[in-house]
Amino acid sequence: MEVISTTKAPAAIGPYSQAMKTGSFVFASGQLPVDPETGAAPEGIAAQAEQSCKNVGAILAEAGLGFENVIKTTCFLADMADFQAFNEVYAKYFVSKPARSCVAVKGIPKGVLCEIEVVAVKD
Repeated sequence: MEVISTTKAPAAIGPYSQAMKTGSFVFASGQLPVDPETGAAPEGIAAQAEQSCKNVGAILAEAGLGFENVIKTTCFLADMADFQAFNEVYAKYFVSKPARSCVAVKGIPKGVLCEIEVVAVKD
């Protein structure tokens, strides 16, 4: 196994890796909408979804992959009322329409509105 790490996405806030690669698979930890340069999250679900997607993209790039390599996502929302706005941003990045679960949770670290984790594969 290989640890995937980049400064272009927020550092892990606990005892875990940004992503792990094994064989042709990359498993990325959930990405909060935190700007890796400032450590802050933008306001609103659309801006937060955008930042989470950018962070996922940075980790994929570090692994030599892109959004087209994603086969499964798990998305966490603080409020299902944000589902439509979240999907509008998500659809710009995940154009290959990977399998997905999207659930509302009681809380997300740092009090943010969304988090995205992915599984990707290199063909």
